[in-house]
Amino acid sequence: MSGLYIHIPFCKQACSYCDFYFVTRQQHKQDFVDELLREIHHKKDTRFTKDPVRTIYFGGGTPSLLSPKQVESILDAIRTVFDLELEEITLEMNPDDVTKDYLSGLKSSGINRASMGVQTFDPDLLDFMHRAHTSEEALACLEILEASAFKVFTTDLIYGNPGQTLSSLEKDIDTLLQFNPPHISAYSLTVEPQTRLGKQVKLGRILPPEDDTVSDHFDLVVDKLETAGIQQYEVSNYAKPGSEAVHNSNYWNHVNYLGLGPGAHSFWWDENKLSAKRWSNEANLKSYLSQGWERPFEPEHLNLSALAEERLMLGLRTKKGVSKKELKSRYDFEFNSGQHLCLQKLEEEGKAKTGEQIQLTKEGLKIADTILLDLVTM
Repeated sequence: MSGLYIHIPFCKQACSYCDFYFVTRQQHKQDFVDELLREIHHKKDTRFTKDPVRTIYFGGGTPSLLSPKQVESILDAIRTVFDLELEEITLEMNPDDVTKDYLSGLKSSGINRASMGVQTFDPDLLDFMHRAHTSEEALACLEILEASAFKVFTTDLIYGNPGQTLSSLEKDIDTLLQFNPPHISAYSLTVEPQTRLGKQVKLGRILPPEDDTVSDHFDLVVDKLETAGIQQYEVSNYAKPGSEAVHNSNYWNHVNYLGLGPGAHSFWWDENKLSAKRWSNEANLKSYLSQGWERPFEPEHLNLSALAEERLMLGLRTKKGVSKKELKSRYDFEFNSGQHLCLQKLEEEGKAKTGEQIQLTKEGLKIADTILLDLVTM
């Protein structure tokens, strides 16, 4: 099985924290769609069409800036080129783009999962994030979404913002839960160096919250959502049983995926299953429109040792964890003595469960990045 990721590079404005590739000028949307169709058709009868496609994900950027007709044309092209055994087709959308007719058009085109970028309902935080939508638009779009034909949807929240209080975060969660979402992605704000936020932090104009504050935010998110029957299954992802994201699970489980569009990344196992490659298109719309997709960046070659390290890091970010048996059979990997001691210490501290299945506990997932760095450098 494999997945397709479609990168739609258009945004109305730049969010302060975002380091994904995007452009704010939208006059080339149809030109982009036409070029994307050419890229899709170029994959016909290649090794990428041998695996049945299980998931399609429209990310960005802001995919909801495309019309339902444009989305349908992309899906029609995919249907003619790839062998499909689809379980999930997700499209990211912003609240200010959503209407009843728009959702109906997307559903008719084949989209069966909506991903709504709410982030917060707090007007001051929305302004800080430089989001294009208002709190009122977020509430209105969730009402439309809840009443729509989309029975599978997810919403995003961001916590750990400068100046964000626990009471403000709790209000965000309570407001969101009124709409009975089956899935929520809740991310701790990350300061990326090249973003507007990163530059303000570097200049000392903004101070990120203390680690203890972010930890308290994490605890509140996990506890509130768990009480509502929405279980954490990955560091930043929560779902009612059976509503976990299929496409994102592909990434964590090292399933083949092909990226299409400017800046899109791909990962594909070699035929011998002893190595894999990762590559990306250039993150440049102008280049892409002149068939830049025919000139992807030189692939990164990954041997089993590098893949085992990746699988360990990705797997331990999930509640399920990763099994020693899989690491041995698929990657020929076994923990060294230092890693065994590290895992033993984590278990004694209540941060991990060890045995055949290695799993981080709630306390471990809270500091997963630190734990994983320590573990792979042993």
